[in-house]
Amino acid sequence: MSTTDAPAAPATSPDAPAPGLDPGPGTAPAPTSTTRASVVATPQDGPARRTVAWRVRFAVLCLVWGFSFLFIKVGTEAFAPLQVTLGRVAFGALVLLVFLAIKRERLPRSARTWGHLAVAAFLLNALPFSLFAYSELTIPSTLASICNATSPLWGMALSVVALSEDRPTRRRVAGLGIGFLGVLTVLGAWQGFSGTDLTGTAMALGASLSYPIGWIYVRRTLSRDQHSHLAMSSAQLLLATAQLAVVTALFTPMPTSFPLVPLLAVFALGALGTGVAFLLQYGLVAEVGPTTAQMVTYFIPVIATASGVALLNEHLTWNTPLGALIILAGAALTQSKPRTP
Repeated sequence: MSTTDAPAAPATSPDAPAPGLDPGPGTAPAPTSTTRASVVATPQDGPARRTVAWRVRFAVLCLVWGFSFLFIKVGTEAFAPLQVTLGRVAFGALVLLVFLAIKRERLPRSARTWGHLAVAAFLLNALPFSLFAYSELTIPSTLASICNATSPLWGMALSVVALSEDRPTRRRVAGLGIGFLGVLTVLGAWQGFSGTDLTGTAMALGASLSYPIGWIYVRRTLSRDQHSHLAMSSAQLLLATAQLAVVTALFTPMPTSFPLVPLLAVFALGALGTGVAFLLQYGLVAEVGPTTAQMVTYFIPVIATASGVALLNEHLTWNTPLGALIILAGAALTQSKPRTP
């Protein structure tokens, strides 16, 4: 999702989310010095060329995460939600393992690290990805993408309780209130939530809540781990694949057919929306910083809405885009910092 759509190395500031793979579309992790050094442009690259290059990657990331919600919807037309999610993490893991081999890096060896990564894989991949897939059985992909945009709001609310270094400011509290007012606007609260599937919407909102819970867990347990983002995230996706392989085998029957379009959607969701998106995300954070990279959050619902309406013929009422704008405004306030004199 987003979306986009978890752990790895230490965050560089209290406001930066715990880094790693796919902490939800649009969430920019903080880079380490090692990561930053690995993507610095060579001396022959001029400023104009570097500016064009990162803007192109930024646009590609927006498109990939924006279309992820459409890919989920198309995938669930032929496969069970758990099967879509299993394909997503498996194809994503495959992409990262290829790059891990190219860079000649190794997976973590510590049993402690693998144990914490197993929890992170559940909270940041297996659970939210599955909830989004189930939610899109009954709600439009556009609504799922808007629910995904509430993740910074949940994160701000939870960080006040769980992270002592994150002190609320008036601006952030106002952003939290505005953001959840936007949620009520999207759901049409004044109409008694008529026309909205509350179960599907609750699943999508639960998926968005799962991300910040996972970030907080990672910051408390893996923030000092010295393995690279790529190694940690590859291991995490492998664990998510293993978790979902067991659950999917137990609760869903084997598909009797593999229609081409839904299969390609699942492949794109995993290889592009999870694997390639990770590589783009960390490259952007290292080159232009987490603040600029995090701006992708505000483009994802726009792209997801446009693709859902144009390609899936999803219907929009006036309150959906208005509520989305209010949510994004609130999210922007919760991420803002006071000006220093």
